[in-house]
Amino acid sequence: MEIHYLSENNSVLNHFLGQIRDIKVQNDSMRFRRNIERIGEIMAYEMSKSLHYKAVEILTPLGIKKTTEIADQLVLCSILRAGLTLHQGFLNYFDNAENGFISAYRHHPNHDDFFDILVEYQAIADINNKNVLLLDPMLATGQSIVAVFNKLIERGTPKEIHIAVIIAAPEGIAHLKENLPDTCHLWIASLDEKLNDKSYIIPGLGDAGDLAYGNKL
Repeated sequence: MEIHYLSENNSVLNHFLGQIRDIKVQNDSMRFRRNIERIGEIMAYEMSKSLHYKAVEILTPLGIKKTTEIADQLVLCSILRAGLTLHQGFLNYFDNAENGFISAYRHHPNHDDFFDILVEYQAIADINNKNVLLLDPMLATGQSIVAVFNKLIERGTPKEIHIAVIIAAPEGIAHLKENLPDTCHLWIASLDEKLNDKSYIIPGLGDAGDLAYGNKL
């Protein structure tokens, strides 16, 4: 798996990453959503450098300009519900992309810290021979992304798989390396220290879905 760490060099990305972590800023859910969206835009720009392009000619009012445009067919697929704001950021830049949405959540059958991942709702575009961009703000254990990936490949064979996460734990990265093909690309905005005993990312930011859309039952 090829891993791209995007916050190693100082940029406005780190500015927005700091704000989504700051408990003084997190109380403003609209600002939190907007910052996640802006991070998605920055990540989409960085990812765009790895795509394939084709030569085109553009007719302007005064002549013809030779330039390039994206040649790959893209499918943005976000994991509900936390992935929605990140999805919008990517869609702002890849506005011709097709879209997909999958729900995945931690199910605690014994009402303790043990959980498994349930993947239920799916609304997915055709992914055959297309570049699939799998979007989820948080990479903790990695189980959700692996479960969603396995559901996706039941529907077809993508040309490329790109996974975009904002905050990742080393344990989640290791899990993806063990369970996903080597050809996958993993894009990480920020690498954190570890998981705690409840499998939450430390220092992390809390529950991205709750911060964006309110507490769930």
